[in-house]
Amino acid sequence: MVDASGSERRVTAYMLVQGTITDEEQYGRYREAVMPLIATFGGKHVRGGTVELLEGQHDERRTALFEFPSLEAIHAFWNSPEYGPVKELRRGAADLQIWAIPGL
Repeated sequence: MVDASGSERRVTAYMLVQGTITDEEQYGRYREAVMPLIATFGGKHVRGGTVELLEGQHDERRTALFEFPSLEAIHAFWNSPEYGPVKELRRGAADLQIWAIPGL
């Protein structure tokens, strides 16, 4: 993205994960493997746990928010050959929905 001065500006992006963990032990192995990998792509864990509902209905699933330097960095992480085997660690351990959200 180019700002008003004509300088290129990186746009932060977020990965939002929401889901239900069905096997805490197995998911723990996934978490231990994925966190350092996320960091290698410039990502960092921003917030996780329960959320405060301000309006509407919440289904009580846990959430986690990760910040990355760009949407491209999220895609690089997600599509990396290193993530494939790590992703397999969570198979059967959680039912997740994962979103990539461009920032401002």
